[in-house]
Amino acid sequence: MPASRWNTSLTEFQSIGEVDDEMMNLLLNSVFSRFGKKDAASNSPETDAKDEGPKYPDVLPILPLRGVVVYPNTAVPLTVGQPRSIKLVDDVVGGDKFVGLVAALDPENETPGPGQLHQVGTIATVHRLLRAPDGTVRLLVQGIERFRLGEFVEEEPYLKAHVHLAPETIEEGLEIDALARNARDQFQQITQMIPSFPEELAGSITSIEEPLQTAYTIANFQRMDLKDSQQLLELDSVSEKLKKLIGLLVREAEVLQLGQKIQNEARGEIEKVQREYFLREQMKAIQRELGENDEQSVEVDEFRKKLEEAKLPEEAYKQAKRELDRLSRLPTAAAEYGVIRTYIDWLASLPWSKSTEDILDIPHAREILNKDHYGLEDVKDRILEFLAIRKLRLDRKDDKKEISDDVIRREREGVILCFVGPPGVGKTSLGQSIARAMGRKFIRASLGGVRDEAEIRGHRRTYIGAMPGRILQSLRRIDSKNPVFMLDEVDKLTYDFHGDPASALLEVLDPEQNSEFRDNYLEVSYDLSQVFFITTANTLETIPGPLRDRMEIIFLSGYTENEKLAIARGYLIPRQIRENSLRTEEIAFTDDALKKIVREYTREAGVRSLERKIGAVCRKAGTRIAEGKGEKFEITPEVIEEYLDHPIYFGPEELNKRTSIPGVVPGLAWTSFGGDILFIEATAMPGGRGFQVTGSIGNVMQESARAAMSYVRSRAHSLGISSEFFEKFDVHMHIPAGAQPKDGPSAGVTMATALVSLISGRKVKPQIGMTGEITLRGQVLAIGGVKEKVLAAHRNGLTTIILPKRNEQDVDDVPDEIRETMKFIFAESVDDVLNAALEKPKAKSKKKIEKKPVKKKSTQTKAKKNAKNTPRRR
Repeated sequence: MPASRWNTSLTEFQSIGEVDDEMMNLLLNSVFSRFGKKDAASNSPETDAKDEGPKYPDVLPILPLRGVVVYPNTAVPLTVGQPRSIKLVDDVVGGDKFVGLVAALDPENETPGPGQLHQVGTIATVHRLLRAPDGTVRLLVQGIERFRLGEFVEEEPYLKAHVHLAPETIEEGLEIDALARNARDQFQQITQMIPSFPEELAGSITSIEEPLQTAYTIANFQRMDLKDSQQLLELDSVSEKLKKLIGLLVREAEVLQLGQKIQNEARGEIEKVQREYFLREQMKAIQRELGENDEQSVEVDEFRKKLEEAKLPEEAYKQAKRELDRLSRLPTAAAEYGVIRTYIDWLASLPWSKSTEDILDIPHAREILNKDHYGLEDVKDRILEFLAIRKLRLDRKDDKKEISDDVIRREREGVILCFVGPPGVGKTSLGQSIARAMGRKFIRASLGGVRDEAEIRGHRRTYIGAMPGRILQSLRRIDSKNPVFMLDEVDKLTYDFHGDPASALLEVLDPEQNSEFRDNYLEVSYDLSQVFFITTANTLETIPGPLRDRMEIIFLSGYTENEKLAIARGYLIPRQIRENSLRTEEIAFTDDALKKIVREYTREAGVRSLERKIGAVCRKAGTRIAEGKGEKFEITPEVIEEYLDHPIYFGPEELNKRTSIPGVVPGLAWTSFGGDILFIEATAMPGGRGFQVTGSIGNVMQESARAAMSYVRSRAHSLGISSEFFEKFDVHMHIPAGAQPKDGPSAGVTMATALVSLISGRKVKPQIGMTGEITLRGQVLAIGGVKEKVLAAHRNGLTTIILPKRNEQDVDDVPDEIRETMKFIFAESVDDVLNAALEKPKAKSKKKIEKKPVKKKSTQTKAKKNAKNTPRRR
């Protein structure tokens, strides 16, 4: 490698100790070797020869330098490692000791050639040479004169070139003296900010008076970029050299001052903390002498008192006491002090023993539930059962005959219910009503979109800003250990790399485990068995099986028309009158007006849209009252159409219009928003054996369509369908509302009916709907969601429903008012469905045909016919 410099920069001068005393003397003497301030060590033959004006050869060996520039009248230690450079040094030491030192253009290039060097360098002589154990050579060189490179004459074994001396232009006058003095002052200021710089060397440099020597000497010890160093060497004018050097020194001084400022600020912060700690310790000592407690002791005593009042379980109390003892020994300025203090505060503020007393008056609870919600008898009965059993348990707790000695299957006190139903049927508000009926506090936490397990179980205390999960946070906020806790939208939990929150809920919602729920932050068990947990969901499909198995599922179906009218009268209209600042006597809804809203403006399982429409009517009436256009308003169907514009939905007329052509059949579907009707449309076009299904359907529904097509083709003869139809036509089946995804097997009978209707030309009977899964053999299998589908059929004006025979018992769940107005047909096979759903085929007209004598066919003709009808073997 080319020669590189030792660590002799200004800010790393402490490494100069690697050279011996002779080298140090040469470095010091180089500072003032040109103006007679020499000690005994500088009286060498080389120096005397220099004073006499030595003669240099025209051709000199050239030693490339990496990342360093050697100036005239300066001594610089170098390290040489390349074989050709070592050869060069050996020849120079054995000869006249003169060498040309030139910096390489690229410091990373280890073997630069003639075109890869700067054009200006320094003639130097080798003063000292040391061979290191690693094979490198360390030498101390003394810069003498500046030169410019001429033509290279040799490249092997090392570079040799013609050199031309390039003496500097030395000006005289006050300006040059002022520049030299300014440079010395700036350098002295810098050396004062570097404690490791030797004072003797600093004093020697600042005592130099010759401007050129000042520039080169300061540049030799000042840290600067290679580009700046080479430019300083190449400048001919001494004044220009000093101006550039002063600019570099000013910038370096600013950098050092900024660094000192940063160090002083950091040191000041440390001293401030130490000072505060010292003062606090003194304050503690003074307070002990006076018999007073310090602030920390007072805080520890307060925590100890809170922990006693909280009545923690044994495990939690031991943990809190251990952490409290640590807190009392830590200084308040310690980083861990705040972490422990927050942890103890959480332990002391949780409701370990605080609870509300249940109101076990069954008639009172029934009255509140009926007052708050219309219908929902299944849910109300379940709540009353819970209260009744709890009342019996309290009344008979002293009955020793009933005490069980089974330590594994202990008594479970908590309840975990899951309300599943479409939006707007009152799942969330039902939780508030349950809490009011039981006399408990109510807390709600929404789980929609939660994807981090730590949201349920909390973070460990090792993390900055850690805190417990939502369960304990909610209990602390409600300050009761037995509230009615509603976990809303449990079916909308998600998961990612943070963990699965649904899995974390397994411990919370398991009556066998939640008596010892362990939050990651708390690290001790907390009893959740007294909490009345209620979860809500729109669908069960997205809830994991293990979590679903731990909850008692209660389905909330959609409301019938009469139920919606009763809810509107008893709850929705009064609330909208209050919210819109109306008086009861100022607005009155007729039954026909409410029915019009229900039938033509809202088709939903719940009542949210119904309430919005009622609110819109109330606002219209309120606007007219405020404008003085009336005082009382009776809302009739005509007024509804005026206030709410044109109807959104239409009655059976639209249904009959869509099914008036063959190939269109209404089916019944179930969604997370309740039941709905789904039209299956089929059409044919010239082609052959083609079949496609569209409408944003899933894999299961596509398989149902293919199964329906296979069944129809296999039964074509018995269904009166020509077998040539499938050879000549393609069939396209479409399920409208293509933007809404659809899936499920219950549309199988509807698809088969649509295909038979299309091919046979038989239209479906008016106001009829159907649902059921089919097999390839034509059996009709049971399906789910019967009640929701029947309610949807009733809302849309259907009067006849075809259901699987196996779902006959599910019709008992349908309200009596619906069953009385609808006709149910239960089918075991597709043939039963087709006979009930499709119109009978038109009878062919019979014409009288005159009998003509039939000629007897010859035996040969009969033989040909028999041969034609006989199948061939292959």
